[in-house]
Amino acid sequence: MDKKILVVDDEQSIVTLLQYNLQQAGYEVLTAMDGQAGKELAISEKPDLIVLDLMLPKLDGIEVCKQLRQQKIATPILMLTARDDEFDKVLGLELGADDYMTKPFSPREVVARVKAIMRRTQFVPEAFEEKAEVGDSFRIGGLKIFPQHYEAYFEEELLELTPKEFELLLYLAKNKSRVLTRDQLLSAVWNYDFAGDTRIVDVHISHLREKIEANTKKPVYIKTIRGLGYKLEEPKGE
Repeated sequence: MDKKILVVDDEQSIVTLLQYNLQQAGYEVLTAMDGQAGKELAISEKPDLIVLDLMLPKLDGIEVCKQLRQQKIATPILMLTARDDEFDKVLGLELGADDYMTKPFSPREVVARVKAIMRRTQFVPEAFEEKAEVGDSFRIGGLKIFPQHYEAYFEEELLELTPKEFELLLYLAKNKSRVLTRDQLLSAVWNYDFAGDTRIVDVHISHLREKIEANTKKPVYIKTIRGLGYKLEEPKGE
């Protein structure tokens, strides 16, 4: 079955261009011309990925992204904008977008980004019990990560993670107890376009802490190493 992409943009020329190129790459493509219609299609059609413009009528891209994440819809979102605005970029990622591109862009680059995201999210979830003994997994305190299934659990509860949150958590787990700089994390998880935008790392660390820390002000898993970066470690016994 073809993977389904939802393109939400109010410029018909861009919609047509993206629809053609994504279909040529083998994807089924749904389209919407405003944020409200896009949000409704995202909920009803359950696409595998959403290409979402920032500036839209009815609901802008930031609000669409925010409302979908509030409804626990973790569909990967590639956000587009005509403005090379760092505030917009960080805000979009802060609210749950997974990647970000600035117009003008080449259709080939969009397709490449889409394929990269789809490769990271291609695994079909299975029941937690069936995966409990999988060898290629990470267990740190109450945290269990299954890379091949693109899932993580905390205290036996499935975590609702965006692809970037998962990749960041996995990279921290693979380097347990190692201090990783923001630049290292940026390079490993966001390996293009975000050179120097280390606040993106801080935003995603904050999101992860909200999901696995009892007290985000006193984290026991993801520690901040002042002046250096972060490390993930086993919580110390009381």
